[in-house]
Amino acid sequence: MTFDGREFRNALGCFATGVTIITTVTSTGQPVGVTASSFNSVSLDPPLVVFSLDRRAYSLSQFQESRVFAINVLREEQKDLSAAFARAGAPKWEGVKFEVWDTGSPILDDTLASFDCRLHATHDGGDHVVFLGNVLKMRAHPEGKPLLFFRGKYMKIGDIH
Repeated sequence: MTFDGREFRNALGCFATGVTIITTVTSTGQPVGVTASSFNSVSLDPPLVVFSLDRRAYSLSQFQESRVFAINVLREEQKDLSAAFARAGAPKWEGVKFEVWDTGSPILDDTLASFDCRLHATHDGGDHVVFLGNVLKMRAHPEGKPLLFFRGKYMKIGDIH
């Protein structure tokens, strides 16, 4: 079966997702980050999570080489932060506050949740690489609402009718 790529993307956009910034660190200690909505849980025992990254992404090799990453789940107030990390080649880290945990990957301040992960496996995902991570440490805040992405736009809970 063949169908138009735009039509496929539009259909996928009907699935509302949360928005994350996935981070890692280079061998020289430089922080790297990308916006992604392709995050999901996989297993509770062991604690595994998954995200995928486009093979054309500038930072793909850095994620593959580091073998560590952090998932930072964004709040609805962090739309501008998400947009900044979604732009390829743009300066992303100026003024961004973060800390590091076990892996050295940046854990962004004031997110809804963060997961510090060691790479468990990568898999071929067509035009993406699928990263499976073992969660080493996490933090979740009891309050706040998630930033959502639906039909190609940022949304907040209550915006979708």
